[in-house]
Amino acid sequence: MFGGIDEVDWASLAHAYGPADDVPHMLFGLASADPAERETALDGMYGAVHHQGDVYDSTLACIPFLIELVANPAVQDRGGIVELLTSIGGIDLDGDDELDPEDEEFEYAANYAMASSAVTAGADVFLALVDAEDRGVRLTAPLALATLHDDPELVLGLLRERLGVEPDAEVRFACVEAAGRIALRHQRLAPEVVEWLTGLTRAPYHPGLRLAALAQLARCAPDALPADVVPGVTGLLRELRAEPVAASPAAESADPGAESVGPGAERAAPVAEPVGPCAESVGSCTESVGSRAEPAAPATEPVPERPSTPTLLGRLREMHEADRAGRGAPWTADLLRTLHSGLGDRVDDRIALLADQLCSPDWGQRIDAVRMSSGLLRTWRGAYDELVGLIGEQLADPEKRLADAAADALGELFGLAAPAADALADRVAADPGAWVREWESGPPTLGSALAALARAGDRRAVPVLARTLERPEAPHDLGYALDHLGAAAASLAPALRHRLGEIELDERLYDRAGPLLYGLTALRAADAVPEVLRVLRGAPDYRGEWVAESALRALTAFGPGAREAVPELRELLRCVGVGSGFSASLAARTAGALWAIEGDAEPVLPVLRAALSGTDSGARRSAARALGALGPAGGEASGALGDLLRSAEPWTRVDGAIALWRVTGDHGRAWPVLLTAWESLPNTRVPIAECLAELTAEGAERILRDELAAVRRHNAIDGGYGSHDIFTDEKLLALCRRALTRERTA
Repeated sequence: MFGGIDEVDWASLAHAYGPADDVPHMLFGLASADPAERETALDGMYGAVHHQGDVYDSTLACIPFLIELVANPAVQDRGGIVELLTSIGGIDLDGDDELDPEDEEFEYAANYAMASSAVTAGADVFLALVDAEDRGVRLTAPLALATLHDDPELVLGLLRERLGVEPDAEVRFACVEAAGRIALRHQRLAPEVVEWLTGLTRAPYHPGLRLAALAQLARCAPDALPADVVPGVTGLLRELRAEPVAASPAAESADPGAESVGPGAERAAPVAEPVGPCAESVGSCTESVGSRAEPAAPATEPVPERPSTPTLLGRLREMHEADRAGRGAPWTADLLRTLHSGLGDRVDDRIALLADQLCSPDWGQRIDAVRMSSGLLRTWRGAYDELVGLIGEQLADPEKRLADAAADALGELFGLAAPAADALADRVAADPGAWVREWESGPPTLGSALAALARAGDRRAVPVLARTLERPEAPHDLGYALDHLGAAAASLAPALRHRLGEIELDERLYDRAGPLLYGLTALRAADAVPEVLRVLRGAPDYRGEWVAESALRALTAFGPGAREAVPELRELLRCVGVGSGFSASLAARTAGALWAIEGDAEPVLPVLRAALSGTDSGARRSAARALGALGPAGGEASGALGDLLRSAEPWTRVDGAIALWRVTGDHGRAWPVLLTAWESLPNTRVPIAECLAELTAEGAERILRDELAAVRRHNAIDGGYGSHDIFTDEKLLALCRRALTRERTA
């Protein structure tokens, strides 16, 4: 094995962290008899050779040796190597991905294409793995074949044949998933796959397999789903909760809809009646065909214990194993996630399905439902009161993982968590020990339930937050929670002031003062001016400008109530440009604070105009926002603001256009820029909508109505999300309604 590995000049090749001379050691590690060494080697491959999905020249050089490892039955844990090869070779480059050889991305695209070709060329090795003794190999081989083999007809036939004899439940689901992958990649085979999957949903198979077939139909042919898919799926879930009835292995060997898949192969007949509520809603086989038997629950082979390794891969494996511990049929989570993804914008159907899951006696199904509800709420708009209330009910569950998941999910909802507010308040009252979370490294933070209650704007959080301020170290995020409590949290201002006044003015100042300043800003606590000025004066060199920005933001929010800060702010403005250490951006923020406090444009306009004429985009944006607050008083800067409309940086154009509109009262030049940004850069919609809630523009009504009619959240992205995405989108919707009301009455 590894013939020719020494002939590769690994040191001349590269991976994510430099020369690839350590790659042979990783390859030999993959073949080790020691499971910890194998896992460490695989972690290294993902961490360096295939870092974040990238393909380097060293990755290409590894492919022949990885295929050799997969082909050797003496190598253990080959399933992990199969997954690695599937990832390396499975990047599809369509016409939109073709790059010019002169483009700096060309080398990466070329590497992806070469990796795909190299793995595909050796993909016959996966054919022999579908009946391997190692369950991990059988589990990964179907998707590898569907993704990489250049004869999809052969692969599809092999998958259908394998389904009839495979004893392991999750491997069977992998075969069905691979068929769905083939349908997506090879449109000519999609009708055959859909017909087969549809047959599986109607046949008397184990409910898990029928659920897997429905999930893949949702993924590759959602129009082929039955109209009553929700009651059908809930029926399957009820069947899965029932005790399995033993039966002959023959009961699971049928492949309805499968024709002959090889020499001498014969189509097997169904041998069981469908059971449970799903039999009617999804369909059933009604003709009498031979002898009948109850369907057996397909077994899942036990996974051997593995030693812990200090690797990311090992940590993820342990987390996965811990999550599945004590659960019945944990694989339903993956099937249901696939189903939900395929249902897409059928929000009402998805809510109904999740509501049924949340009422399940199986806590495992409920924890899956909580997590999937988070994905639904983050991505799609809908009427969620009932669903949120059901999530709230999970807070009282004795299974800690479920209760914690519910609290985390509610924490992302902010105002939408209101239907669960009573349940949150009960959870907070019942468990004072969870008010604050301690971490091995880093400052303490609010517990999930308390944070969710505060973010929902419920005043019952206030006395508990006051108690957390009595701790030797206050929760790091406490101040940020106050933004959503408003005047209800005014009683906390004295304690925040006291905390801020005691903070040492050292290099940790930003981390400790930032949340307190934010909280005082949210409360408009003008009495805290002395403490804020102390921090502003004492800002250290390290992150000192960040501290100053937070302090200036607070003074701006205090407005006329911060009048005692005027002399100091004026002195700061006089020092700009003579060694004060102030950036142009900070100078603009200082000018904005001074205007908010005393409303005098004369001392601030020169500073703001100077910032607009500079090259610092951050300073120009800060100055534009400050000028927008001046309104007509900033009119003499309109020419410089107009210049921002030609900026190459889109956010600078947006800030400039909003400010120009506010200072001139004329939307003529600004509106086309804002309209373009609205349509091409969804994240600009909130500040634009804030402007439209105050000012009128021709054509605004159309985009406002379109936004309110859209089902998908404006900031939803595939594969990622932010903690405030739901809050920001709901804010956009509220602004659109307000702006539309204004348009009607204008």
